[in-house]
Amino acid sequence: MIRDAFNRPYIKTVALILGFGLFAGASAALPPLKDQTYVSEGLISTAIAYEISDKCDTIEGRFIDGLNFLYSLRDYARQLGYSEEEIEAYMDDKVEKERLIQVAWARFADMGGVKGDYATYCAVGEAEMAAQTQVGKLLR
Repeated sequence: MIRDAFNRPYIKTVALILGFGLFAGASAALPPLKDQTYVSEGLISTAIAYEISDKCDTIEGRFIDGLNFLYSLRDYARQLGYSEEEIEAYMDDKVEKERLIQVAWARFADMGGVKGDYATYCAVGEAEMAAQTQVGKLLR
């Protein structure tokens, strides 16, 4: 399940590497990072791709591409001015994590996925790969 995707040990490691912050800290001009659409959409896409690759026997995740994508999100956040402290604050924020999980499941349903119906996971994955969406780019 997508919740599991956010709880897997290597996903946690990737998330720590990723490091996004919710709080503006020293730079009061920055909004909370959760409000950066590119970042939140990237995390949601990664969770959906992971869930598909975990449940669909015919589709695999592009692990290295996924890591590189997550690194790019981290780099994007850093370029915006978010700090390492903000990274850790984001990783510890259970409310934001739950919000992302709920959005990911809703997005998955909008794509035609049905939680627990693994055939739909494969169908969504195939469609996303054909459309070359961010989710599809993380699958093969």
